Amino acid sequence: MTHDTTLSYRLWMLGLRLMGRALLHAGYRLRIEGAEQVPATGGVLVVSNHVTFHDWLFLGVAMKRPPRFVMHQHHWQFPLLRAFFEASRVIPIAPRREDPDALDRALRSIDEALANGELVVLYPEGTMTPNGQLSPFRPGLDRVIAKRRVPVVPVGISGLFGSFFSRARGAPMSGLPRRFRAPVTVRVGAPLAPTDGSHASVCSLTDASRAAIARLAGPARDKSYEIEQGRERLAPWAPEVPSRHAA
Repeated sequence: MTHDTTLSYRLWMLGLRLMGRALLHAGYRLRIEGAEQVPATGGVLVVSNHVTFHDWLFLGVAMKRPPRFVMHQHHWQFPLLRAFFEASRVIPIAPRREDPDALDRALRSIDEALANGELVVLYPEGTMTPNGQLSPFRPGLDRVIAKRRVPVVPVGISGLFGSFFSRARGAPMSGLPRRFRAPVTVRVGAPLAPTDGSHASVCSLTDASRAAIARLAGPARDKSYEIEQGRERLAPWAPEVPSRHAA
């Protein structure tokens, strides 16, 4: 029996999902589209754009299976957060330049979770967007999908850039919240087929994931906001990010 099917873990994650749903519906006009497209069984890698500190809460509510989130290890320095993350079986990660051992441990944990038939949520950008646009992907996604051939489910979150928890004003959580009950949409795309392990196949799947996330996150001008000179204005989304695999 894997952790994904352990009763205590499933009850813990169910409680978090119900609590998260109540909180999000109280603070936002939340809409979830396409959640039924996530495979109900087997290893699945979910990839999403990264807009705010609490993206994980929206994704956790959208997923009908207990997710394993991958998050930067600096959050583990806070004892209460560490206890919460460990109970939720969050996978800590760090960039290779910062802590190569932590990165290798994270990649092994991700691979083991997928091999055990779990659902893993990864932010391919590796950091929150500073401008509302989709940032280039880090190489970790390539390594995961090259080793473990599982379906990749793209997700796009729209409506959160410009919020208190985003980087629209610079540092997250700076100033005071300026909006309440903002419309937020989580769109889940159709699963992308696994790679065959070849370099060309890995590059193709990475590029397809990037394009799908950009499309799901919204059109060229969505309902997200950024702050400019003390005023709110609609922020342009940049769905077309040059592929790092392009010649």
